[in-house]
Amino acid sequence: MPDKKYAIGLDYGTNSVRALIVDLSDGTEVASHVHEYQSGEAGIILDPASPHLARQNPRDYLTGLEDAVRMAVAKAEEGGDFCAADIIGIGVDTTGSTPIPVDAEGTPLSFKEEFGDNPNAMAWLWKDHTSVDEAEAITAAAAKLRPQYLAKCGGTYSSEWFWSKIWHCLKVDREVFDAAASWVEFADWVPAVLAGETDPKVIKRSVCAAGHKAMYSEEWGGLPDREFLAGLDPALGELRPRLYDEAVPSNVPAGELSKDWASRLGLKSGIPICTGAFDAHHGAVGAGVAEGTLVKIIGTSTCDVAVWPSDRDLADIPGVCGIVDGSVIPGMYGIEAGQSAVGDIFNWFVSVLCEGDSSLHEKLTEEAGKLAPGESGLLALDWNNGNRTILVDARLTGLLLGQTLRTTRAEVYRALIEATAFGARMILDRMEEYGVTVERVVNCGGIAEKNPMLMQIYADVTGRTMLISRSGQTCALGAAMFGAVCAGPDKGGYATIQDAQAAMCGVKETTYEPIPENREVYQELFELYRRLHDTFGLSGHSDALGDVMKKLLEIRSRVVG
Repeated sequence: MPDKKYAIGLDYGTNSVRALIVDLSDGTEVASHVHEYQSGEAGIILDPASPHLARQNPRDYLTGLEDAVRMAVAKAEEGGDFCAADIIGIGVDTTGSTPIPVDAEGTPLSFKEEFGDNPNAMAWLWKDHTSVDEAEAITAAAAKLRPQYLAKCGGTYSSEWFWSKIWHCLKVDREVFDAAASWVEFADWVPAVLAGETDPKVIKRSVCAAGHKAMYSEEWGGLPDREFLAGLDPALGELRPRLYDEAVPSNVPAGELSKDWASRLGLKSGIPICTGAFDAHHGAVGAGVAEGTLVKIIGTSTCDVAVWPSDRDLADIPGVCGIVDGSVIPGMYGIEAGQSAVGDIFNWFVSVLCEGDSSLHEKLTEEAGKLAPGESGLLALDWNNGNRTILVDARLTGLLLGQTLRTTRAEVYRALIEATAFGARMILDRMEEYGVTVERVVNCGGIAEKNPMLMQIYADVTGRTMLISRSGQTCALGAAMFGAVCAGPDKGGYATIQDAQAAMCGVKETTYEPIPENREVYQELFELYRRLHDTFGLSGHSDALGDVMKKLLEIRSRVVG
């Protein structure tokens, strides 16, 4: 029997980094280790004066990298059959858009003494929303001067994305902006570090990050042109030549593991490292995304990912986070959408309003599970952290309608779950409206695995079967798959990511089918949700909502009997 071959998937999340070692023959997850970031609050640098600020210390990324890989290897070696020399590829995914200001050598500015405590010199985490004004100005300018830029990113530029964050830095901290030779996405920086070549002029740039967050497309020669950027601010135009002209998918190696990092990690040097991508996109690969299969990564927020063959026409889809060739699977358009808060909404309700701990989730889930659809008489909007898709508006906020003096916390908890399901349906409906057929939905993440009530509600609201990914670590698994593809079949890897998926992906036996009677009630509630959605979310839309509360009471009375 030939020696087994393995790959490592590095999955950098919001609060921690995970290293996963995978058997390439069948996707068996041999060992993993999670390292929690040490800086700030759960790894996030916050500012009490600005609830929208969220930064990270790049040193945490390196400390976590070394600890997570070494510990995962040590755990794998405990089994006796594993040998670290049989690791043939490394894949990397990260949060994003999380750009880092760097010097000419690619060193983060926060590593320098003069900027060590300056949040503006750190990594600008994906959930940083300080640049709302800049995002709106970019949207307005592009709509007038370069509408093609917006067409591929849903029609609206977001405060979560690359250019708005850099422009905000320019406005609030010119010293940091001027000190930055370039800006590098988190997903590009880690592979470059591992390869020992961090010069921002030569490192590989991810088409996933560039296309979905930085308005990159080969159709117009890469990033937005210098004239357009200079129209926003002359300094942005001057920055443009110091960025990059080409971005590539994750089947392209970013380099090989350097001797220095091989020694630090306990691995052999020369292992190919894939070009990075965002966690949700690699998570979709690890969950088996394909034409007709949408993957929902459900966590603090959600990311919905679908693909479409790039040799077939695909309409621009308003409100999605981008349509990018090769961002998920090479040779296919990656379509990204999502919700800015899902698990975060449930955690807010439990910890802030109910002042409970994590055990309260289980209690409320049990109580809410005894309620029938419509029994609470409540209807909520899931915009507690703004709306990512399809409205793309960080200024929107949550809403709870239908409360009475008898409303219980379990009823509110269920209404919040239902609201996220209605938001999920809005995304599915928008995709299908523009020709992207979704035949099956594969869900992954802790919430999908641990909360059957939520999954059943999602099936009932969307009218689609809900499947659960076999792997609980799909982001790291997808990263490992790309590591195997970069290694290639001659070294024991795979020729294509589809080959890797066929061997290494799967779903669990548990499925959630829509229940017809629940589906009927939720259709009524969804029509009310959509009216609220359009009235509060669309400029110029008007709807007399005076009947909504009464309709909720009518539905409740009919359900209760």
